[in-house]
Amino acid sequence: MFTLKNYDTSNTKNDILSGTVVAVALVPEAIAFALVAGFSPLVGLYTAFILGLITALIGGKAGMISGATGAMVVVMVSLAQSHGLEYVLLATILTGLIQVSIGLAKLGKFIRFVPQPAIFGFVNGLAVVIAMSQFQFFEGANIIMYALVIITMLTMFFLPKYTKAVPAGLVAIVVLTLIAYFGGLETKTVSDLGNISGGLPTFSFPDVPLSFDAFMVILPYSVILALVGLIESLLTLSVLDEMGGKRGSANKECIAQGVGNTTCGLFGGMAGCAMIGQSIINFTSGGLTRLSSTVAAILLIIFVVSLSDIINVIPIAVLVGIMFIVSLNTFEWASISRIKSMHKPDVFILVAVTIITIFADLAIAVISGVIISALVFAYQHAKISKKTRLEQDGTKIYELEGPLFFGSAIQFRNDIFDIENDPRNVVIDFTNTRVMDSSGVEAIDKLTKKYVEAGKVLKLRHLSDDCIAALENAGKYCTHEIDNPTYKVVRDF
Repeated sequence: MFTLKNYDTSNTKNDILSGTVVAVALVPEAIAFALVAGFSPLVGLYTAFILGLITALIGGKAGMISGATGAMVVVMVSLAQSHGLEYVLLATILTGLIQVSIGLAKLGKFIRFVPQPAIFGFVNGLAVVIAMSQFQFFEGANIIMYALVIITMLTMFFLPKYTKAVPAGLVAIVVLTLIAYFGGLETKTVSDLGNISGGLPTFSFPDVPLSFDAFMVILPYSVILALVGLIESLLTLSVLDEMGGKRGSANKECIAQGVGNTTCGLFGGMAGCAMIGQSIINFTSGGLTRLSSTVAAILLIIFVVSLSDIINVIPIAVLVGIMFIVSLNTFEWASISRIKSMHKPDVFILVAVTIITIFADLAIAVISGVIISALVFAYQHAKISKKTRLEQDGTKIYELEGPLFFGSAIQFRNDIFDIENDPRNVVIDFTNTRVMDSSGVEAIDKLTKKYVEAGKVLKLRHLSDDCIAALENAGKYCTHEIDNPTYKVVRDF
């Protein structure tokens, strides 16, 4: 929680200035995403304010920015078109409740299962998406807009090399807005996107009948929105962790996103999540604490209520130039140089996640990356080896090594043992083997049945009690040693 007691005042100036840049940069994004869904610009602005403020205060990462995002809007568009805003607001409330439940269940830790190549792919793909999303603003643009974009990018690139006293983005916004306004330059401004003036958001429960039918309409959207929002938020948290060196709390972020989205639904905002572009703007502009993201959210609603006339004259070109630089800074350029030294499966995961993020959906991209990584891991470890020896009494000992699970079960049953030519007495020693799942248990059962049908005397050594209990055919052939292991076997449910 943000408290004055814990706040380091040494960064106050940077936090306030950085929050100001972020607040201005949030305006076109919030308006654009609201319009994509077919809503008033105020819906997107309220989302950025409410979700941004709540996650700033209680989120899992100081300085991370949340608001309306393209990944979330894509999911809710069809619901908006078929049932309207009120159903979207109700779905947003349920989305938040699902996210809070995930956070309370401490499931946020599972973000650790997303492999590094998939994170690189997510970041690179999102960087391209950020850049591509700016192209819409060039429709019907004149030479002045292109010039302002280039000047903004040059300012963002070179000014920090000389001074970091004031964020380069803020300098570009103020100076170029004054030049465009007093110089009478003909270029698109924020006012061309839509009217951002309005009042404070007010409480209003969605005007939807609370029925089972309505619940079944919103449930699929809410589940997808909850998962997409948390995936993007937690991956953004991971990226900022690496940039800043301080680890955030995934579970706290899940709860904060959930509380924020539920509140959005009750106050006229749509579902949102963390915004990697604005978060990186904040971080690179010097916003390192919760004050920066809090300032961004509060300034945004001040713009709506009191300063809309000032914000309306800001050239879109300046904000586009800032986002182009953000895109360049977001792209993990080091991943390109690492490709030569990466294993081929990792390269495939990186490229696949990047492409899917650009052309399909963020959640699908990340889940695909996790699945590919899991399959590669399973394939690489799906090998079980043996050593054999004969004792003086003619008993053949199989000493196994490697994990026994679904990936290695077929090899275990078909390739390791020579049932037909084995002597009458056979011992299988599992000292260096772990039975990982029910597929491994089933493989032992089937192998035992083959030995029994062949008239052989079989003994199984060094299996855990949990594994023995799961065996149907082979349990009675297990010997109980003093040094039996105590591992558990994953059962199918």
